[in-house]
Amino acid sequence: MDEPAIGRATSPLDEVVGEELTARVTVDEHGTVTGWNAGAERLLGYSGAQIVGRPAADLLADPVPAQELPPFARLSRWHGEISLRHLDGGRREIKVLAHHRTAPTGRREWLVVSAVTGRQPHPLDEPFVSWTFAQSPCCALALYDTRLRLRRANGAMEKAVALTEAEMLGLRVNEIVDDPAGERAEQSMARVLRTGEPQYDEDFLRPAGASRTHAWSVLMSPLRDGAGTLRGVCLTSHDMTEQYWARKRLQLMADAGRRIGSTLDAMRTAQELADVTVPDFADFVTVDLLTTLDDLQEPAPDAVATTGPVVLRRAAHQSGTPGVPEAVVALGSLDEYPAGSAPAETLRSGRAKLYEMTNPAITALVASDPARASRVREFGVHSVMAVPLTARGTTLGVAVFTRHRNPDVFRQDDLVLAEELAARAAVCIDNARRFTRERGTAVMLQRSLLPQRLPRQAAVEVASRYLPADAHAGVGGDWFDVIPLSGARVALVVGDIVGHGIHASATMGRLRTAVRTLADIDLAPDELLTHLDDLVARLSTERDTGGEVGATCLYAVYDPISRRCTLARAGHPLPAVVSPGGPAELIDLPAGPPLGLGGLPFEAAEIELPEGSLLALYTDGLITPGRRARGDDDGVLRLCRLLTRSEPTLDAQCDRILTDLLPPRPPDDVALLLARTRALDASQVATWDVPADPSAVAQARKDALAQLDAWDLEDAAFVTELVVSELVTNAIRHARPSIQLRLIHLAHDSSLICEVTDGDSTSPHLRRARTYDEGGRGLLLVAQLTRRWGTRQTPKGKTIWTEQALDHGT
Repeated sequence: MDEPAIGRATSPLDEVVGEELTARVTVDEHGTVTGWNAGAERLLGYSGAQIVGRPAADLLADPVPAQELPPFARLSRWHGEISLRHLDGGRREIKVLAHHRTAPTGRREWLVVSAVTGRQPHPLDEPFVSWTFAQSPCCALALYDTRLRLRRANGAMEKAVALTEAEMLGLRVNEIVDDPAGERAEQSMARVLRTGEPQYDEDFLRPAGASRTHAWSVLMSPLRDGAGTLRGVCLTSHDMTEQYWARKRLQLMADAGRRIGSTLDAMRTAQELADVTVPDFADFVTVDLLTTLDDLQEPAPDAVATTGPVVLRRAAHQSGTPGVPEAVVALGSLDEYPAGSAPAETLRSGRAKLYEMTNPAITALVASDPARASRVREFGVHSVMAVPLTARGTTLGVAVFTRHRNPDVFRQDDLVLAEELAARAAVCIDNARRFTRERGTAVMLQRSLLPQRLPRQAAVEVASRYLPADAHAGVGGDWFDVIPLSGARVALVVGDIVGHGIHASATMGRLRTAVRTLADIDLAPDELLTHLDDLVARLSTERDTGGEVGATCLYAVYDPISRRCTLARAGHPLPAVVSPGGPAELIDLPAGPPLGLGGLPFEAAEIELPEGSLLALYTDGLITPGRRARGDDDGVLRLCRLLTRSEPTLDAQCDRILTDLLPPRPPDDVALLLARTRALDASQVATWDVPADPSAVAQARKDALAQLDAWDLEDAAFVTELVVSELVTNAIRHARPSIQLRLIHLAHDSSLICEVTDGDSTSPHLRRARTYDEGGRGLLLVAQLTRRWGTRQTPKGKTIWTEQALDHGT
């Protein structure tokens, strides 16, 4: 395309630069001239009409072989000197600069330029250099001779040190700047003279009249003459204050992102906010939280009263001075801030504010507290910022940033940064508060679902402990239970729900209830786990939140009469037992799958336990920390060693085990159940075989009454005689042989158990007899006269049992 003709200005800029002073030519990728301006015509004499559309090679004074041409297609720029033919036929040696570019049309082309004038020295060239040095606004410049004495300084340097060049002439840099920065600069300049290499420093210096310290990037470079002789040093200083503080703010935000909110503890998070901002940002920081956060309930939006003083709890403080001497409130203590004070007004307005010490909000706070007034005077506090801690529309507290050692006052950009830091900390504090509330609810729920106290029974002496996991893991689903069974037996249960949180606690409650229900019908341990496995599988299908429900369980039944214990487990750790005077051992039980897999069998094992044996049931949280730290079996081995140590009570032994095996904050829930077995003496049990003959009922009554006389239980004779008569009669009339009567005297809890066993598996049930019915009232009468009654299945039939409370004479 044609370029504008000489003298035909198209814009104010054309008038300034002079279009004809530069030859501008465009050439397409095929080497054809597509543009020719007035400067090109002035340089070579050809008009645009004569050249545009012709090959550019036609302008060459001498043809150039193709193999000698540069690879123009791959170049973005080329420069050099070429010989061109003028219109008058003469040769011209022209210096050109060519740019490989994309034209506005989208096509690739070359823009070739060459200066028409200005290539010869000009009288103003030297003054230009002098003016540039003196008037350069971008950096402060100073020239020093080989004695490191100042020879020249530009205007920016004069402004930076508030001295004229004449006032600095002949002085050293450390005499001009009485600061450690001056000493460092002179040392670097001396290295330049020794090595001839440039030196770079970063210094911090407050310019005369400035309100804060500035950051300077200082470059010291050698000055050489034409012969290469070192003649002096050039000191160049760039004011990098804004970049420096921007970098510091970014670094502080990065540190805050890494350090604030590392735990789910509100007080710790507040302390992290204070720690991350001292001493780089502030000299003293306090973080106070509203007392409404002490309650686990959600604080009201209007938690800050609109009038009067504000009471806050000191959550954190930090100081650049060891010992935090500026603080007048101890950590965790309450303090009252008067109306109109900086913290109170910030909380009520919800806006961060900058304060000078003469501000009424500061004077009101200082005037109300002589201790604060003393600290302000002692440390020379001169600048304060108060920033509210607000998250999700809820006001949580206030952070106050103070400077006294740092001479720079807080500025608006500092306030913006403080707001960003406080917002980040507030969200973390709110997260911690919400987690604490949820965890408290979960712990409360779980503790309410666990046994509040263990029942008294004759079979075992028990002690238990439950310890929730630390805050990070959350409340889990560990549980234990002690369930009295018929015949003076007892069931011991320990289980563990997979996962943590309220869902795990709720699932634990459902499983514990199910276990008690299944135990009440006297299912064998392996059969009970099978039913429990079905329940867990159903819970998985009913769960709305997705994911499966998983659990492990250990169920044991101990009979103090036979001294035998039957156990079954579903993916649970093996129990440990310590025989009297013997070592601790793990009971070898079939593993059994975890609950919820479905379709897999469970197996039970039966062992004999001497009287006084110690049985330990626990969840894996008790031994997991040891496994992680010291090897797979170390936690189990340490538990076994602790079980063999003699302690005054089982409770003391529980405490010792938890103390020795667990860290202060265990990573998982822990449930521990210790049971020391008792045995019923033969004198406490009486057994008779009863013939399947109605006449044997009278003899059964007689035998029972005689045994009561031997036990000195005459007061229980009436009820016992009636119970024996009814149960034995029913067995003879409705069941099959063999029939057995057994009385058990539990002096430990003042109760009497009567059992009748027969060969029929059909269980009786209560029914309401009509007025003229001849039967049907016996079992109802038994139920009314005894404390409880029931049936249980046996391998060859069933047992009907009753229990009387002897102290009530029933």
